[in-house]
Amino acid sequence: MEQELILKPDTLITSKTDLKGKITYCNRDFLDYARYQESELIGKPHNIIRHPDMPKTVFKLLWDYIQNKKEIFAFVKNRNKEGNFYWVFANVTPSFDAEHNIIGYYSVRRKPNRAAVEAISGIYAQMLAVEKTSGIPGGIKMLEELCEKTKKSYNQIVFDMQKH
Repeated sequence: MEQELILKPDTLITSKTDLKGKITYCNRDFLDYARYQESELIGKPHNIIRHPDMPKTVFKLLWDYIQNKKEIFAFVKNRNKEGNFYWVFANVTPSFDAEHNIIGYYSVRRKPNRAAVEAISGIYAQMLAVEKTSGIPGGIKMLEELCEKTKKSYNQIVFDMQKH
């Protein structure tokens, strides 16, 4: 049975990827929580730590934001090499060269607010159910409705959840 690992308050999990999402850098905190050796991660797709409870819609939205040169915030449930999981509050941004071309992506993850994890778990469960019948377009529609209902952008909803 999988167990949850709770991030320490001072944890800063950082990683960099290339344009295809393959890991080019990961820090000690990343290795400690993911339970991989650096040699097992460099050059591998970042989704090596994706937990099956994560809706595909969240990653579609993430890619849409960063490929359009925008940062995004998200709550992400990751799975480590041992099969356990940990939640993070993630900020993902594109990295640019001198001509403002995207050359990769940079992500910093922190300990999430517990109340936010409880709330987002329910939203993600609903989104997974929608994805089973309507795919990613159904998940996107669900997020759009949430944004309309709250009169906030996706980033603002997530950021506000982390604050409170």
